[in-house]
Amino acid sequence: MRLSSFILPPPPPFFPLSPGCAIIRPPRDGGIRYRGLTQEQILPVDYEIEYICRGNRVIVGPKVRKCLPNGTWTDMMQASRCCKSSLGSFPFYFRTVLHYSCHAGFILEGRNISHCTKLGKWDAPKPTCLCECLRIYQLYIGALFPMSGGWPGGQACMPSAQMALDLVNNRSDILPDYELELIHYDSMCDPGEATKLLYDLLYTEPIKIVLMPGCSGVSTLVAEAARMWNLIVLSYGSSSPALSNRQRFPTFFRTHPSATLHNPTRVKLFKKWKWTRIATIQQTTEVFTSTLDDLEQRVKEAGIEISVRQSFLTDPAVAVKNLKRQDARIIVGLFYETEARKVFCEVFKEKLYGKKHVWFLIGWYADNWFKIKDPAINCTVENMTEAVEGHVTTEIVMLNPETVRGVSNMTSQEFLAALMSRLGGKNPEETGGFQEAPLAYDAVWALALALNKTVAPLKAKGRRLEDFNYNNHDITSEIYRALNTSSFEGVSGQVVFDAQGSRMAMTLIEQLQGGSYKKIGYYDSSQGNLSWFGNDVWIGKMDFMAPIAQLPVSVFVSCLPLTVGCMMALAAVFPLGIDGHHIQKSQFPVVCQFRLWLLGLGFSLAYGSMFTKIWWVHTLFTKKDEKKEKKKQHLEPWKLYATVGVLLAIDFLSLMIWQIVDPLHITKEKFTKEAPKEDLDVLIQPLLEHCSSKKMNTWLGVVYGYKGLLLLLGIFLAYETKSVSTEKINDHRAVGMAIYNVAVLCLITAPVTMILSSQQDASFAFASLAIVFSAYITLVVLFVPKMRRLITRGEWQSEQQDTLKTGSSTNNNDEEKSRQLERENRELQKIIQELRPSLKRSLSCRDSIRMETPVFLEKPDS
Repeated sequence: MRLSSFILPPPPPFFPLSPGCAIIRPPRDGGIRYRGLTQEQILPVDYEIEYICRGNRVIVGPKVRKCLPNGTWTDMMQASRCCKSSLGSFPFYFRTVLHYSCHAGFILEGRNISHCTKLGKWDAPKPTCLCECLRIYQLYIGALFPMSGGWPGGQACMPSAQMALDLVNNRSDILPDYELELIHYDSMCDPGEATKLLYDLLYTEPIKIVLMPGCSGVSTLVAEAARMWNLIVLSYGSSSPALSNRQRFPTFFRTHPSATLHNPTRVKLFKKWKWTRIATIQQTTEVFTSTLDDLEQRVKEAGIEISVRQSFLTDPAVAVKNLKRQDARIIVGLFYETEARKVFCEVFKEKLYGKKHVWFLIGWYADNWFKIKDPAINCTVENMTEAVEGHVTTEIVMLNPETVRGVSNMTSQEFLAALMSRLGGKNPEETGGFQEAPLAYDAVWALALALNKTVAPLKAKGRRLEDFNYNNHDITSEIYRALNTSSFEGVSGQVVFDAQGSRMAMTLIEQLQGGSYKKIGYYDSSQGNLSWFGNDVWIGKMDFMAPIAQLPVSVFVSCLPLTVGCMMALAAVFPLGIDGHHIQKSQFPVVCQFRLWLLGLGFSLAYGSMFTKIWWVHTLFTKKDEKKEKKKQHLEPWKLYATVGVLLAIDFLSLMIWQIVDPLHITKEKFTKEAPKEDLDVLIQPLLEHCSSKKMNTWLGVVYGYKGLLLLLGIFLAYETKSVSTEKINDHRAVGMAIYNVAVLCLITAPVTMILSSQQDASFAFASLAIVFSAYITLVVLFVPKMRRLITRGEWQSEQQDTLKTGSSTNNNDEEKSRQLERENRELQKIIQELRPSLKRSLSCRDSIRMETPVFLEKPDS
C-alpha cells in the first residue's frame, strides 16, 4: 500500500542550514528521534537520516532525508512530524489529512481518506487493499411471478429467468465483479396481492436494483410506484397499452410488446377478407379497454364499423346473448384465459359459432386452454372444442424463427430444450407462460447487458453499482440510458425498445384447425408486410378469404338464366342502332334477325327466371289451411330450370317458325322530298330502313300478347306473395320488385316505340334506355343484397328475411311459432281429455257444468 500525506497549512522548516552541509537541531520536546545523530552535527554530502516517533505516534511527512551537494536536505518543503494517538503537545497536528489508494488489481476496502482530529486520533480506521479477484458484489432483482390467477405465466417464466441468471453469472465478460440474484414472490396476477409484495420488496433488505413484474395489472401498480424509489422496472409479460405512457411510467421497460401491436394485424386481416363490420367483447380491465380504444381508432381510419361493443366484469353471459341478438358475425374477443373459457361456454350455449361466425382471440393463451377443466363453467371439453374451432389468433412473435445464436450463445430451439429440462418434463400446453418464457429469458439478458454497460460511466463519476440506493438518481439514470439503447439478438428475436420502452416485434397469425393451432401467416406492422401461407381452413368450406372470388361462381351458376338473359338483352342494344350506313345492304336482314332473337330469348331467360321463382313461391306458400303441409316442401333448383326451359322453348319455336314462314327483310319508308339549303336544283328523298315482314303486325300481336300476359300474371303473383314469409326462399320480395320494374317499362315501351317508329332517333333512345334500365335495375335489386351479405357475412343466402318488407309482412318466425302453438294445443287437448272423466265424477249433482270443446290457436293472421 502506498501512503501519501500533506499538512495544511505547511509549517515552517525546523532545520537550520549551513554552507555545504546540513546542521540538524532536533526539537526540545524530543518528539522526533534521529537515528545515528547527536544534538548538533555537520554531516557530509549524501548522508541520510531517518525519523522515528516515540510510542504509538506515526510519521507524517518524509521519513528519510538525504544531504545534497548544495547544503540542503531533500523534501525541504515538507515537514516531518509525529501525529499522536492522544492529546499531546502538538495542537496543529489535527490538520493532517491522509489519502489512501491501492495498486492496480486491488480494491480499497474502507474509506480512502482520514483526518487527524484535535483529540490526536484519526477519524477513520486504516483501510486495507484486497485483490479484485476475491471480491464479488451481489445485485438483487425483485421479481413478481404469477404462478396462478388470470395468467399463470410464472410457471414457465420463472425457470426461464433463473436459467438466464445462471448463464449471466457464469460469464466473465459480463459484470465480472457482480453476481445477480433473484428475489421473487407469487403475485397471482392480482394487483391487490402485488401491493403487499411490493411493500415487502422495498422495505426489506437487501436493496433491489431493478423490479421485474408480470401481468399488466401488476406492472401498472409497480411501475407507477417505482419512480418514487428511483427504480427501473423491466417487465417480461405485460401488454397493456397504458404502460406506454412515459409521463405516467417514466422508468418502465418491457420485452413483451404492447397489445396495440395486435391491432394493425387485425385491421390488415379485416381488409384482406373485405369485412366492413365487426363486433367486440372485452373483459373490463385497463389493458383490454385501452387496447379496444386503439382498435376502434384504427378501424375507423380503415373505414370499418364496430357495430356491437360488449363488455363484462366476471360473467359474460349477458354480453354473449347481446352479441347474438344483434347478429354479430366477426367478433374480436379481449379477455384473460380463465374468462375465455367462460365466454366460449356461453358461445356454445347460444350457438354463436360455426361457418357464419369468426372469432379473433389473443394468442398468448396455453395451447390447450379450452380443454382445461374449469369448475367455473358447466360445459364439457367436447362442447368447448366445438365452439372454439376455426377461431383466429394474433400473437407477438416470442420465439426467434431463425436458427441463429444470440448474445447468450444459444439458439431458440436449444433454449426450448433447456427450458423443458428445467420444467422436469411438464407438458408445455399445461404450463402457464410457456410461450412468454423467451421474453423472460431475454429480459434478464437485457438487464445484465445494460448493467454491464453502466460500469464504465459510473466509474468515471466515482460511483459503482453496489453504491445504489433508493435515493440515488444518477445510477438509475445510467441504467435507464443503457436499457433505452439496448439492441441484441435474443432467443425471442431482435430485442429493441421504442421511445415508450415497449418491445418492437412481428405478429404471428394462427388458426385453430382440428383442435390444434396452425400458423397461417406473419405480419410486420413496421413495414406493412403480410406473409401469408394460404393454409387457412374454414368451417363448411366457407372461404372468408376470397368472397369476391366466389361471387362469379354464385352469380353465373345459381342465377345463370337471369344473368345470361340480362346480358343478351343488353347486347340487343347494339344491333338496334345499326342501319344501312354501317353495313352492306345484303347483311341487314342478318342484323334484323339478331335484334329479334337477342330480345326474345333474353326476355325469356331474364324475366322467365323471375316469373318462375315467383310462380313456385305462390304455388307452395299460398294454399289453403288443409294444404299447409306442402309448405314444408323444398323449392328444388331443377324445377326452376325446367320451367325456364319450357318458356325458352316456346320462344325458340315461335321465333323459328316466324323466321321460316315469314323471314324479316329490309323495307324502306319514304318521306316527303326536301329541297337542300343550297340552290342545287335537286330534291332530297329521305328514306328510313325498317326490319319488317309481310305479316309483321300479326307476328307482333302474337308476341306482344304472349309476353304481355306473362307480365300481367307476374305482377299478380308478386302482389299475392308479398306477405309470404319463409326461411327457405327469402328473396321473393326482391324478385317481385324486379318484376314490377320490368313489367312497367315493357308495357310503356312497346306501344311508345310503335308510335315513334318513323322517328328513328327517338325510337332508338326510348327502346335502348328501357332495355338498359330494366336490366340494370333487375341486377341491382336481386344481386346487390346478396353481394353485400357475401362480402360482409360470407354467405350468399341470408338466414333471415331480406330487409325489403311491406307493412303487411309477417315475422320470420311466424311459421315456427305456429307449429309450436299447434303442438302445445295438441298436448293441452290430450291433458283435458284425460282429466274430463275425473272432473265429471268430482262434480256435485246440483252443479251443472257445460263442457265445451277447447278453442285451439290458429296461425297468426298476416
